[in-house]
Amino acid sequence: MRCGRFWPTGAAPTTTSAVTALAVLTAVLLTGCAQSAGPAEHPPAARQARAAGPGDNDLGNGQGNGRGQDLPPVVDHVRTTDPVVFLTFDDSAERDPRFAALIRERRLPVTLFLTDTVAGPAYGHFARLRSVGASLQNHTLDHRSLRGLPYAGQRAEICGQQTKLRSRFGVRPHLFRPPYGRYDTTTLRAAADCGITAVVLWRAALDPAGDLTYSRGGHHLHAGDIVSVAPDHPTGVGLSARTERLLEEIEEQGLRVGRLEDYL
Repeated sequence: MRCGRFWPTGAAPTTTSAVTALAVLTAVLLTGCAQSAGPAEHPPAARQARAAGPGDNDLGNGQGNGRGQDLPPVVDHVRTTDPVVFLTFDDSAERDPRFAALIRERRLPVTLFLTDTVAGPAYGHFARLRSVGASLQNHTLDHRSLRGLPYAGQRAEICGQQTKLRSRFGVRPHLFRPPYGRYDTTTLRAAADCGITAVVLWRAALDPAGDLTYSRGGHHLHAGDIVSVAPDHPTGVGLSARTERLLEEIEEQGLRVGRLEDYL
């Protein structure tokens, strides 16, 4: 039904009978308009995917997953003017007391990404690291490469480790690192459904020999860089010694270690 004026401008009725007839017709039409123009229900606007900023390692398309769901950003660098970098460790952080002592003595706000099948046998060790300031985050149940796996499998890997870490430590991680740094849009969907708010990669990596390598950009540390420290290798330098050398390099560049969770 079309509502509003129903005679052309300038064609208004001029006789009493016409006015009466039109008044009746107007009442009918207005009643119909009132019924059809009730309060509209507006569905929630589809939320855009939160892509990482320019220069970040992200999907690059800024699009959602087609289901109105926010996708977590994928970051290897945090935009900040603070002179900070972020130290992250995967799974097999060295299990000797020196590493825990280093974190405690230097008050290092490090982030540990844990896989259940790797870290599980030594969760007591990671509890000690957490007690001296380390943050525990998600690295899947079994360290499978997620890219290309179906949604159900990826969700099981990510949500399963969320459950494990909550039951073991009473924490619910909001950061996630995909094994080997490999992911796809399905990974981001599954991560979002498991409560993850950011997928964390790295711009710089400390290798077992104690050398820094860079995934992109200049070969020196920048404020906001996320650094991944590789686990020990039988022929490499011990984790504690490598971390101490890295701290010296960070300080020489006028930087300090920040808490990643304060920025993501």
